[in-house]
Amino acid sequence: MKAIAQRREAASLEGLVDRVLCHDVRDAAGKIAVEKGARLTPATAKVLLGTPWEEIHLLVVEPSDLHEEEAGKRLAAAVVGEGVEVKGYTGGQWTLSATRRGLLRVRRQALADTNALEGISVFTLFEAQPVEPGETIGKCKVTPLVIPAETLRAVEKIARDAHGLVTVSGFRSTTIGAVAQERLDAKQRARFEAALKQKIEWFGSRLLPIHYAGGSARVVADELTALRREGAEVLIVAGASALDPLDPVFGGLTLLGARMERHGAPAHPGSLLWLATWDGKAVLGMPTCGMFSQATTFDLALPKILAGERVDNRALAELGHGGLLSRDMAYRFPPYRTNAARGELE
Repeated sequence: MKAIAQRREAASLEGLVDRVLCHDVRDAAGKIAVEKGARLTPATAKVLLGTPWEEIHLLVVEPSDLHEEEAGKRLAAAVVGEGVEVKGYTGGQWTLSATRRGLLRVRRQALADTNALEGISVFTLFEAQPVEPGETIGKCKVTPLVIPAETLRAVEKIARDAHGLVTVSGFRSTTIGAVAQERLDAKQRARFEAALKQKIEWFGSRLLPIHYAGGSARVVADELTALRREGAEVLIVAGASALDPLDPVFGGLTLLGARMERHGAPAHPGSLLWLATWDGKAVLGMPTCGMFSQATTFDLALPKILAGERVDNRALAELGHGGLLSRDMAYRFPPYRTNAARGELE
């Protein structure tokens, strides 16, 4: 690429064609006649010669260079992985959209390596954010008007090795069973069931009829076993006294041979979330504050499980970064309802 200052008196149609204009050029009425970034054709070069100017700045495109639009198209095609598509080009930026409902995954190191290349910009939503089909999850652009083709080849290799810089892991249709404390009254049960059902169905999963148990570890164990027989692939337990090691729920898990992964999560609200594993399946303890409609750590952990990720002590420990779940953090939750804040049901 070579930059040249073209004086009006030395300009010719042939000398302008295939050059890239570095700035807008306006006509006598002050309207833009030829926009910056245009690669001049015989037609646009003729328009340019018909406008009043003394000097314009142009770029000579070498065989080893790419115009920004061609380069940007290649950039966008390279960075998208499974569950993401290139959708639209406006304002010099290519839009990247989710093709399915799921969890956004960003290859952060590969993204940083890509953005470290001169002239390349790829920007996304935050990692692990639940997204809807058609939702914009990122954009990308080539900053200069002309860029070396070698830079795009480097981007393509980074993205290829990373299997795309941005992907969306679709939620798996899962049968879910839930056990809640029998001390809930009829009104509380109805509210809890409606809230949990709405959340589960948003993920495209199915909630089995909720079981209510309490009193002894054996009863809890039997109810969990019954749900597994009914086809539950993931179990949710609500209403346990998370700070009481002798709560029947934990005794029931011990009887079943389940392994406790973690008691408590470094986030609020929902710091009393807990997680166990039984026969390779997740048993997720819902914090009491999340039993009805409030978004909590439960709404961060469940999407990961339903996206097929392994959720363990380490995964829950990582919730601490961004774990102050104020209204400003609502983007981290699933959009359970249209025209409502993320995470809200009512």
